[in-house]
Amino acid sequence: MTSHASDLTRLPAPTVPERVSADGLETKWTDNWAGSDVYAFNPQTTRSEVFSIDTPPPTVSGSLHVGHVFSYTHTDTIARYKRMRGMNVFYPMGWDDNGLPTERRVQNYFGVRCDPSLPYDPDFVPPHQGSATSIKNKDQKPISRKNFIELCQQLTEEDEKGFEELWRRLGLSVDWNTQYQTIGTKAQRVAQAAFLRNLARGEAYQAAAPGLWDVTFQTAVAQAELEAREYPGFYHKLAFHAADGSDVVIETTRPELLPACVALIAHPDDARYKHLFGTTVTSPAFGVEVPVLAHPAAEMDKGAGIAMCCTFGDLTDVQWWRELQLPLRSILAKDGRLEAEIPEWITAPAGRDLYAACAGATTFTARKHIVEHLAASGEMLGDPTPTQRMTNFFEKGDKPLEIVTSRQWYIRNGGKDFTRPGAVKNLSEELVSRGEELNFHPDYMAVRYDNWVKGLNSDWLISRQRFFGVPLPLWYAIEADGSINYDRVLTPAEEQLPVDPTIDVPPGFSADQRDQPGGFAAEVDIMDTWATSSLTPQIAGGWLSDEKLFKNVYPMDVRPQGHDIIRTWLFSTVVRAHLEFDALPWKHALLSGWILDPDRKKMSKSKGNVVTPMGLLEKHGSDAVRYWAASARLGTDTAFDESQMKIGRRLAIKVLNASKFALTMGAEADLDLNPVNVTEALDRSVIGELVKVVEAATSAFEVFDYTRALEVSETFFWTFCDDYLELVKERAYNRDGLWSVGQSLSARSALALVVDTMVRLFAPFLPFATEEVWSWYRPGSVHEAAWPTADSLQSAAGNPAILEAASKALVRLRRVKSEAKVSPRTPYLQVVLEAPAALVSLLEASKDDLARVTHIHGEFSILTSASEEVTIREYSLGEAPAKQK
Repeated sequence: MTSHASDLTRLPAPTVPERVSADGLETKWTDNWAGSDVYAFNPQTTRSEVFSIDTPPPTVSGSLHVGHVFSYTHTDTIARYKRMRGMNVFYPMGWDDNGLPTERRVQNYFGVRCDPSLPYDPDFVPPHQGSATSIKNKDQKPISRKNFIELCQQLTEEDEKGFEELWRRLGLSVDWNTQYQTIGTKAQRVAQAAFLRNLARGEAYQAAAPGLWDVTFQTAVAQAELEAREYPGFYHKLAFHAADGSDVVIETTRPELLPACVALIAHPDDARYKHLFGTTVTSPAFGVEVPVLAHPAAEMDKGAGIAMCCTFGDLTDVQWWRELQLPLRSILAKDGRLEAEIPEWITAPAGRDLYAACAGATTFTARKHIVEHLAASGEMLGDPTPTQRMTNFFEKGDKPLEIVTSRQWYIRNGGKDFTRPGAVKNLSEELVSRGEELNFHPDYMAVRYDNWVKGLNSDWLISRQRFFGVPLPLWYAIEADGSINYDRVLTPAEEQLPVDPTIDVPPGFSADQRDQPGGFAAEVDIMDTWATSSLTPQIAGGWLSDEKLFKNVYPMDVRPQGHDIIRTWLFSTVVRAHLEFDALPWKHALLSGWILDPDRKKMSKSKGNVVTPMGLLEKHGSDAVRYWAASARLGTDTAFDESQMKIGRRLAIKVLNASKFALTMGAEADLDLNPVNVTEALDRSVIGELVKVVEAATSAFEVFDYTRALEVSETFFWTFCDDYLELVKERAYNRDGLWSVGQSLSARSALALVVDTMVRLFAPFLPFATEEVWSWYRPGSVHEAAWPTADSLQSAAGNPAILEAASKALVRLRRVKSEAKVSPRTPYLQVVLEAPAALVSLLEASKDDLARVTHIHGEFSILTSASEEVTIREYSLGEAPAKQK
C-alpha cells in the first residue's frame, strides 16, 4: 500500500552524488525493486481499495518487439499513478504460451513436427537447438505428441525468462508474484470449467459443418481470425453443356473444384438465364449433370453473371448449398489435396480417368491437369485471364483458406440466433448492450465493437486440430459395434479439472476401456488460444482457486490492449463474462494504437519490419523509451521515432541535474519544504503555476490521458529550469548576503517544493531518474509516495502571471547580450524596460531577481507602453568581466 513519506516538510540536507548520470540507473533500481515489495499487491484489502488491471499476456513465441514496449508503457504509467493515489494496484503478468505461434516456433527451433501416432521417447534429443531459422516440413523430424508438448514447454519457459528480463529493464511495476501461463494448471482448470459450464447451459455445442480450414496448420479457423488479402489468380471461361446442345459459359478462378460442382447459380432477375432455371446442364470434362438455379446472392455484373456452386470454394457456396438444399460433394481433404478415391457421382469414363490423374494432388497440380484437359477438349474458351482477388487467409497463415467439412466445437457469441433462458433479448442484442456499458478509451473505438457484433454470421469456433493447448475436457461413448457416438458426450466433474482426455479416464470407466467397444474415445482437439485468453480476468483473479482474491479484484477496472484485437480478445472476453457472470469483465477498455515503420506500415513480426527493444533500452535508457511511448495518446498510431527518445533522455538527465542544483542551494542546511516559508511574490508565483499543473495532470490521469499529464508536467518543468531556476538562484545561494534570511529561504523552499512535486509528477513516466532523485533526500520509494495535490501547495500559491511576465523580460534581456555577442555576465549599466500596463506591476514584483540574474548594475526602470510585448527601450552595456583562469 502507498506510504506517505512525502508528507515530511523538514528533512536532512540531501546526499547527492558528486556526478549525476542517467547511465546505470536501470540496473541499480531494478535490483532494488526486486528485493522489496514496492509493487506488491496486498491481499489484505477490500474491493474499494483495489485498482485491478487485466494485463495482456504477451504471446511467448521468440521475442518482444517495440510495439509491446509502446503499449505496455501506457498501462504502466496508469498503474504507477493509481498506486501513488493510494490504490492497492493489482497488476499481474501472464504469458500466452499456447497455440500456433508457439508450435511453429518449436518446429523451426528444434527441427521437429508432431505426429500423434508415434510413441513417446523419454530419451529424445531434438536435431536442432535454434541453429536454423526455418526448417521445411519435409525436413522436420516427426515426434510423439508428448515429446512435442515437452519441447513447447521447455522453449516457452526460456522465452518467458527473457521477456521478464526485458519488462523489468523497461521498469514495468508489475507484481511478479502474480504471474500465470495460459497453458498452466490454473489456466487449464479455469478454461475447462468455463467450457463445461457453457456446455451445461447450451452455450457450447458441436456440429459437423463446412468451415474454414488452414491446410498448412491442419486446423479449423474462426471468423475472428480471418484476414482478407489480395491473391493472384486467373479467370477461366468454361462451357457447361445444355440438353439442347447449346453451351452455358461460366467464369471461375477455381477450375480444380469442377469435380465438386453441384449447380449453376444466376440471379432470379437475370434475363440471360431465366429460361434455364429448372433445367440441367452437364459439367465439362467430368460429365456430371447439375441443375441451373436462381438465387438473389448471384451477381449479375460479375463475370458471366452465372456461377458454378462447388462444395466448397468460398462462403457463398456454403450459403447456396444450405439455402438451396444442394448435395454435398466434397473432394478436398484436410491436407489441401484432392481425395484419393474417385467420387461416386462421376460416372463418365473420361471424367473418372481425369479425376484419377488428379487424385491425391495439390490444388495447384490438379488445376494444371484440369485446365490442360479443358484446353485440349475446347471446353475452355480462350486463355486464362489474370486477376487479383480478395481471398481469406488465416491471420498467421500464408496459403488461402479452404472450406472443409468437419466436426467442431462452438461457443455461442450471437453470430447465430440464440436467446438465453429467461433473457428478454437475443444474445447478439445483449452483447451489443454490453458494448454500450463499457467505457472505451478513446470513445470512438466503441463503433468497432458494435460493428463487429452486428456483422457476425457464425458462432465462435473454439476447437483446434493442434497439440499445444488446453484440451477440450471431453470423451465420447463407443457403442457395442465399435463406432464412436459423438452425441454421447462424457464429461468430468469440475473437481477433477484439469484433465487431458488422452491420458485421463471419464467417470465410471477404467483405463482398459479406452478405444474399446462399450468404452470411450478421447477428444483429441484442443481449445483455440482465444478460448483461454478470453478468461484472463478470471485466471489472474483467482476464479475457482482464491475466492477472496477474486472478490477483491473482479470485475477488473481496466483492460489495456491493441485496437486491432477488439474483435478477438476484447469481444471474446466480454462474451465469456456475460455468459458466466451476466456482467462486464471490466469497467474500461484502454486501446493503444500501432507502431508504424517509416513507410507508415504497422510493425509486426509477420511483416519482418519490427525493431527489438533491448538495444533501444541500452542505447537511450529505459526512461527515454518510456517517454517516447507515453507521448502517444491511446488509439493513435505512432511512427517509430528515435529522435523522440533522444528528447526523453534529455529530459531524464535534466531532471537529475536540475534537481541536484535546486536541492543543494542550501549547502549543509536542512531541506525545508514548509509552504509557510514561501513569501516572495516570484516564489509564490511558481507555486501558483505548479498548482495548475498538478490539477491538470491529475485530471488527465483520471481519464487515462497520460499523454496530457506528461505534456503539462514537461512544459512547466522546462519553464522552471530555464526561467525560474535562473531567476532565483542568486537569492537562493545568497553568497554575498544581499538578501534577507527570509527571502533566501523563500526561494530555497520554493525550489524544493517544485522538485519534490515534479519528481512525483514524472514518476509514472521516468521511474528510474525520479527514484534516483528521491533517494537523495527522502526515505523509501517515490513510487510509494503520495501523488501531489493542489491543496498541499495552495497556501504558498501566488499569481502565476508574475513568473510569466518575468520570463518574458528575462528572454529580452538575454537576447540583447546574445545578439551583441558578449558574455552573459557582461553587466548592464542601465536598462529601461517597457511593458503593457497590466505587466508593469507584475514585473516590479520580480525586479530585484531580474536585475541580479542579468547583472544590471545601474538604473533599472520599468515603464508603461502601448505595446502588447515586453521590450527594451534603452540600455547600455559595460565591460565583460575577465575570464577566470
